[in-house]
Amino acid sequence: MPLSNAHLGVIGGGQLGMMFVQAARAKGCYTMVYDPDEDSPAATVCHEHFCADYRNSKALKKMAEGCDAVTIEFENVPASALDVFAGRVFLAPSAEALEIVQDRISEKNYLRSLGIKTVNFAAIKKAKDLDAAWKKLSAPIILKTARLGYDGKGQQSAETLAQAKKAFVRLGKQPCIAEEKAPFVCEISVVLARMRDGETRCFPVTENEHRHGILHRSSAPAGVEKSIEEEAKLIACRIADGLDYCGILCVEFFVLEDNKLLVNEIAPRTHNSGHYTLDACTTSQFDQQVNVLCDAALGETQLLQPVTMVNLLGSLWIGTERMWHKLFPEGETRLHWYGKKEPRPKRKMGHFCVLGDTVEETVQTAEDIYRRLSNGI
Repeated sequence: MPLSNAHLGVIGGGQLGMMFVQAARAKGCYTMVYDPDEDSPAATVCHEHFCADYRNSKALKKMAEGCDAVTIEFENVPASALDVFAGRVFLAPSAEALEIVQDRISEKNYLRSLGIKTVNFAAIKKAKDLDAAWKKLSAPIILKTARLGYDGKGQQSAETLAQAKKAFVRLGKQPCIAEEKAPFVCEISVVLARMRDGETRCFPVTENEHRHGILHRSSAPAGVEKSIEEEAKLIACRIADGLDYCGILCVEFFVLEDNKLLVNEIAPRTHNSGHYTLDACTTSQFDQQVNVLCDAALGETQLLQPVTMVNLLGSLWIGTERMWHKLFPEGETRLHWYGKKEPRPKRKMGHFCVLGDTVEETVQTAEDIYRRLSNGI
């Protein structure tokens, strides 16, 4: 469909939805957002906002009637919402692909079915499953809820079986996955775009650092061997092909000491570790998302300059006002603000990117800026 005539919808109104809408509007598309929060970031920039519960079939059908294509900005969209759009408009990703990756147990089983290596794991559906899991896995383990967990939410560590059973209770006795902790040396991720006909383009691999379960920093190019980058891209494409995926997909990896790769998680959407593409690539992940929905040609994905992206969480607001203008004397530093009204300690409020001549330079500058912001200077 012509980009300038496309009516595009996104389910979810957070910052990923906001940046998708901004990219779509820049291409001349009419944009619709479905989100129950009237103050969501995407709602402030779209043409039309459907402010209703995700299970409101009447509102969902109304949005579907006005859309050519629909995407998502978070993976925990209720299946009933997707059912309304499926068969009415082009949906990317598909409900079938989303069903696999929004459940950690089915996701891990899918990866294993492809022969792709992950950490050792066990499905925990009731407390007594932990007894068998403890014999199978090496401590310490991480217990994660099968659904709805992200940014470190819904996760508990355990070094003994007794701790694991207590963690299962704290997690509400809901289905979980128990995973061994991976002895990794670094974490990397691949963001890719895949079209309806299977054409796929990967963005440059990023090296990531997490703090307290939340992505703190992503840098490109990644500080790993070229062969590791190419293998990660090949694995990510195998995952997308197996799902007959359409849309933007992120695959996160652990890199072990022997340079072997383990897939950690799959995200069926644009991703935090791909934010650097807004400032440092020929095409951003959000531009590519629009291209996929409109069945337009995929853009080039070259890295134009080394870059480091750092997340800004609500904890930076605690204690004193931060002097955001101090980001900009650092040369090639670009701030992206999400417009959220209420800061909370682990809530993503924005991010900044630092560009430079070398990735090492960008990491050092970015961490210097972040340290000053954290100290209120």
